[in-house]
Amino acid sequence: MPETIENYIPQNALKGLKKQTFKIWSVVLFLVAVWIFIILLAPIAAANGLNNISNPIYNFFSHICHQMPSRSFHTLDQQFAVCSRCFGVYFGILLGFIIYPLFRSMEKTEPFPRFWLFLAMIPIGVDWSLTVFGIWENTHFTRVLTGLILGFTCAIFIFQALVELSQIILVRKQSKLEKAVLGRQPFG
Repeated sequence: MPETIENYIPQNALKGLKKQTFKIWSVVLFLVAVWIFIILLAPIAAANGLNNISNPIYNFFSHICHQMPSRSFHTLDQQFAVCSRCFGVYFGILLGFIIYPLFRSMEKTEPFPRFWLFLAMIPIGVDWSLTVFGIWENTHFTRVLTGLILGFTCAIFIFQALVELSQIILVRKQSKLEKAVLGRQPFG
């Protein structure tokens, strides 16, 4: 069945899609790795007396995370800049970006059903709820595991959204360029 004009993607744009997708993947993977590095830098800097580095990091993350010492990992007798659940989410996002190209073509923009995103929220909600209602006390393991599940799933949806957005922008730019070029050429 022939494609409709609305679904037409100029050939020049198709060539750039794969390159554009790899760029997005690389940049976001780098940014997430830096984010995790900064989380780990705080306790290392604090343990070495570099409070001018660690204090701003802890302060920044205090606006994102409760940073309760009993719910945070520690290294060198200093707590991470975020709790174990937040660390699990961020590390899950990193893993999701690393693993994504191994199980799916990076150029695909057909999203997974949102059902999977909502399903990934269930373990974190159950773990949190059971603790709030005093049924059980969650542990570092359950907090990290539920965070990993949610972060990994979010990474897949974030990447697909970024790729789709970049493809829309690239196709629009290419279409405008082709229209401008075609508009100047005489038809004979």
